Amino acid sequence: MTVPARPPFDAELEPALDAAPGFFTTLEPAAIPEFRAATARPPSVEDVIAGRPVEVTDHAVAGHGGGEIIVSVLRRIGHESAASPGVYLMHGGGMVGGSRWALAPMLVEWVLEYDAVAAAVEYRLAPAFPDPVPVEDCYAGLEWFTSRAEELGFDPRRVLVGGQSAGGGLSAGVTLLARDRGGPMPAALLLMWPMLDDRNETVSARQVDGVGIWDRTSNETGWTALLGDRRGTADVSIYAAPARATDLSGLPPAYIEAGSAEVFRDEAVAFASGIWEAGGSAELHVWAGGFHGFQTIVPTAAVSRAAVQTREAWVRRLLAD
Repeated sequence: MTVPARPPFDAELEPALDAAPGFFTTLEPAAIPEFRAATARPPSVEDVIAGRPVEVTDHAVAGHGGGEIIVSVLRRIGHESAASPGVYLMHGGGMVGGSRWALAPMLVEWVLEYDAVAAAVEYRLAPAFPDPVPVEDCYAGLEWFTSRAEELGFDPRRVLVGGQSAGGGLSAGVTLLARDRGGPMPAALLLMWPMLDDRNETVSARQVDGVGIWDRTSNETGWTALLGDRRGTADVSIYAAPARATDLSGLPPAYIEAGSAEVFRDEAVAFASGIWEAGGSAELHVWAGGFHGFQTIVPTAAVSRAAVQTREAWVRRLLAD
């Protein structure tokens, strides 16, 4: 099979690739521990808050099979409103790495700007905890969060659920679980460069191989860690790999974004198309020249600023009074 030509990287973004560790481009199974260590060291939440009026509380919650997970809740100090929006986010890391604290900068800003009550879940990671543990952990955390809306001070009917990369895929899986189980349905779904399709056979997956951030080999490593021998077979649920869902009806309004030069481009586009086909609402943005996670890796680039501003405008429409 002929490998299709890769779209070019944005000129402001491409130099950052030279400084990235090799396992950020191509992650082999043997490098998972090193990758996990590298992605588990975001700035401390104290540094992110930087003296602003935000408090953080950690809560031990029963996850899948009774195992313990941590849900961190961020609120404005002195928060009292019961009508505030809620936010529940899942971190990225290819199902094998990452930390909930990577989401802290985004959550702190939303707490301050919208008086939101925000939560981030530390789900358990593959391969030690394969499917269905990660998505069921995230769903358990969402159930816990929404069940304490009155205590925490937010409206359970105004919860935005979302995530980055693997967290985007988990966000879609959690929302499908909520739909099919009659559970706490989010008011909105935010999928930032989401990891949705274990089959790894899209045009964009074949284009981004040995280049960029999180290439086709990395994708195979992450999905295989999660699914084992089931990866790419018929024995994979829509909750583990939401790209496999043939019915995307009943989902809340969604915002979906990806770069044009990343593995996840085509599955993001297909997921948006599936929502539209089902009569739902989805706002889709594919940013020219963007590699995976470019907004966080090179935040000063013009395309990164445009992507963040566009996303924040959508969030503002959802969360502002």
